[in-house]
Amino acid sequence: MDRCFKLSPSLLSADFSKLGEELTFIEKNGGDWVHIDVMDGQFVPNLTFGAPVVKAIRPCSGLVFDVHLMVNNPENLVDAFAKAGTDYFTFHAEASIHADRLIADIRAHGMKAGVSIVPTTPVGMLEEIAPLVDLILVMSVNPGFGGQKLIPYCLEKVKRLKSLRQEKNYNYLISVDGGIDSKNAGSVIEAGADVIVSGSAFFSGDLRI
Repeated sequence: MDRCFKLSPSLLSADFSKLGEELTFIEKNGGDWVHIDVMDGQFVPNLTFGAPVVKAIRPCSGLVFDVHLMVNNPENLVDAFAKAGTDYFTFHAEASIHADRLIADIRAHGMKAGVSIVPTTPVGMLEEIAPLVDLILVMSVNPGFGGQKLIPYCLEKVKRLKSLRQEKNYNYLISVDGGIDSKNAGSVIEAGADVIVSGSAFFSGDLRI
């Protein structure tokens, strides 16, 4: 399907008892990527998938695996997720002291490097590493749970990232994750999103772009 953005349905809202079937459902209903939320119960108050699950479902889909690590010490997981078949390894800026080194390690393991920020983290925190990454993920809800409402001020960060990319001729994709549905998807895309992450709205049938 030709469109100006990628749709990355989030497995957080899928039926965990049949993930293989859910991957087929994503592909048949317009998904370009698969967004996989990894939570450790520390950086966010929830637990979800680990590298073994990603490895188990990798043969079930040829779509891009967009893995979002909401974890402390993401540098310890690079090798495991690379071996599991991850395409994009996206860590949180708030969880990484040595982000430059982590990005280099992600790349050395054959993955694309992404960095994410929570709603209260300013875009300025990414100034030095923006030219180094392949993707910047703007969280438009407070991470940890699905089904939340989009926080409107986060779209201003999307606009600033788009302007920065144009001004500096950077190459990162801008992804937005959290509370995106049929009512606000247009505004998110207009703000500058290249990748739309949707969980509850996609699997409920509200958002099929």
